[in-house]
Amino acid sequence: MNASRREFLRTASILSGSLGAAGVPFALNLATLGAASAQTTGGYKAIVCLFLYGGNDSANMVLPTESASWAAYNAVRNQAPDPIALRAAGVAPDAAAAAGSPAALGGVLPIVPNYTAFPVNNARSFALHPSMGEAKTLFDAGRLAVIANAGPLVVPLTKTDYTTGSKPRPPKLFSHNDQQSTWQALAPEGARVGWGGRLGDLLASRNSSTLFTNISVSGNAVFMAGQSVFQYQVGNGGAVAIGGLSGNLFGSAAAASNLRSIITADNQHLFAKEHALITRRSIDAQAAFQSAFSASTVAAPAQYTQPSTRALANNNLATSLQTVARIIGARAGLGSQRQVFFVSMGGFDTHDNENRSHADLMARLSHALGYFDTTLGTLGVRDQVTLFTASDFGRTFTSNGDGTDHGWGAHHLVVGGAVRGKEVYGRFPTVGINHDDEVGSGSFLPGVAVDQIGGTLGKWMEIGDMQLDTVFPNLRNFQRDLGFLG
Repeated sequence: MNASRREFLRTASILSGSLGAAGVPFALNLATLGAASAQTTGGYKAIVCLFLYGGNDSANMVLPTESASWAAYNAVRNQAPDPIALRAAGVAPDAAAAAGSPAALGGVLPIVPNYTAFPVNNARSFALHPSMGEAKTLFDAGRLAVIANAGPLVVPLTKTDYTTGSKPRPPKLFSHNDQQSTWQALAPEGARVGWGGRLGDLLASRNSSTLFTNISVSGNAVFMAGQSVFQYQVGNGGAVAIGGLSGNLFGSAAAASNLRSIITADNQHLFAKEHALITRRSIDAQAAFQSAFSASTVAAPAQYTQPSTRALANNNLATSLQTVARIIGARAGLGSQRQVFFVSMGGFDTHDNENRSHADLMARLSHALGYFDTTLGTLGVRDQVTLFTASDFGRTFTSNGDGTDHGWGAHHLVVGGAVRGKEVYGRFPTVGINHDDEVGSGSFLPGVAVDQIGGTLGKWMEIGDMQLDTVFPNLRNFQRDLGFLG
């Protein structure tokens, strides 16, 4: 029995490219199916999912500014007691106004797309939140694009389809936990495998050590869970070692050595044997990761100006992206050709106090994107790394007096040297309420599916259409490639 078990695990490991016992029975599925398509060309590539937990009010992140849209925007969002409507482009910041308020921020920042990707937007003009100076610079440089009105969809929907229920729609809309899971795993809360993990399953064969294919800098996330690839979780200091295995334990070097022997010792009991194998693999992986990570250094992010205080502050998101950059810099030592990363920031559930909190969030986001772009440029890998934002959902276009409520479709950003930037992808929706692009309170009915965003990223990572259809079961219902990557 033991010989047969060892042979099964050995064969699974060879076929999947995984490390020893990590092969487990699932090793014979997606990793092997994707091997052929993922080995078409050389060179390193990575995608970075930046998840904005809480539901970003993207209607105040990317704004249409032609006269009709701007009038509708102000009519709906100028609601007492604390209107959340931003100031028009060109309005100077008011230093005497309350910090973080629309008046203190000044006008929105105009951006001018090329209007070649989606000519349907040609009659519109656009701007970014006043706190997003770095993002505007990236857009103008052609390394940032906007994906308009994206969200979970099963098939394309009209408002009539939605109201009559004549076509399927995603379950459990407007729920934080369920929509976080749907964005990350294409299914409500309880899903165990995410589409980032499934992409990792298909890409892992490109890496000499598959353990470092999917790396999360923000803890456990269903987005990163695959069927044969596991998410490797790190902190800003790198991989976390099992405590007590080095140095002195309770003042004794012998105790540390004995602890290592106890937790890694072979055992005739199959479960204990497997536990020891996994523990040994974890110890070895941590040592290998930390060695490569420690040798990779990049400049630390500078502080950013916090709009709500007008003071300098540390940016934890930028620090997380510094960690990602260091791992990318260590790619040769880690044996990585294809990687999927996950980082996140919270605080986007802006039911109240939106003016100050959202201004700070947008400033942190923009500052972190600017830092990451500069750092990737220093490493010489701008063209090889693509970052995209995701969030629970967009928020309602209507205001509750000082914030917004749960919505559906939202605008997102995609950043990188390979991005066909300075564009808006997807038809930008009509703003306001009581029109065909919203399903109540100004909740946008998405025009772009999450599957399309993932499919475009997967194609850029050199995964074929057949394999992408196993990752994104609804992709065949939509335009497969949005075109935002070269």
